[in-house]
Amino acid sequence: MDRFLDVKQAAAFTAYSPPHLFALLIFGLAVILLYLFRGWLQKGSRNRNGRYFLAAVLVICEASLNIWYTAESVYQVKSSLPLELCSITLYLCILMLLTRSRMLFQIAYFTGIGGAIQALLTPALDYGYPHFRFIEFFTAHIAIILAVLYMVWVERFRPTLKSIGLTMIVLNALLVVVLFVNAATGGNYMFLSRKPDSASLLDFLGPYPWYLLSLEGVALVLFLILYLPFVAIPSHGRKRRVQSSSEK
Repeated sequence: MDRFLDVKQAAAFTAYSPPHLFALLIFGLAVILLYLFRGWLQKGSRNRNGRYFLAAVLVICEASLNIWYTAESVYQVKSSLPLELCSITLYLCILMLLTRSRMLFQIAYFTGIGGAIQALLTPALDYGYPHFRFIEFFTAHIAIILAVLYMVWVERFRPTLKSIGLTMIVLNALLVVVLFVNAATGGNYMFLSRKPDSASLLDFLGPYPWYLLSLEGVALVLFLILYLPFVAIPSHGRKRRVQSSSEK
């Protein structure tokens, strides 16, 4: 149990070690299974139960993390507030799943997939398997992506081109708030004060503070790429309208 929870006895995380690769395999299988069972989940109460299940997983991840922070006396204002992009998206996903909010989906689709995939591929993580933090980290980030894909494949929500602009506006508003928090606490939320110690995309975007400007461009390009599938594949409503016109 000490090895699972203790801060000092934990093994260090190693990127692309067997446990990391296994976590990525679990992620890939979870996405495939969600896609394969999307039709089954749309029937009856399964739809609602599926959303509630994912919301519960996210709540448990966030609640257990804060309990661990407190129990191990590692809670610090400068590093433990839910102000990382994925932490903010986690809360958005919980509300989105519980309320079926299309507005929250417009933001969570881009921040959830874009942010969580990078976190899975280049984790800013100090604890290796089988530590609690390792399991919570990967569970939370996988659940964020599954939550967004659930709304796409099961609820049939679709982002719009306008939602890219909305997401960029929201992110830049958050940037201002987080910059003030970093200045007040000495923290590095959203890596706005310095690059993470572990390898990440930011290593290719120039020195501080110029990588923040580069990141704006990368985010915009990434969001456009994430929107491309919805340009190529028309919605069910558009399909029906096209079919009705052709029948006339």
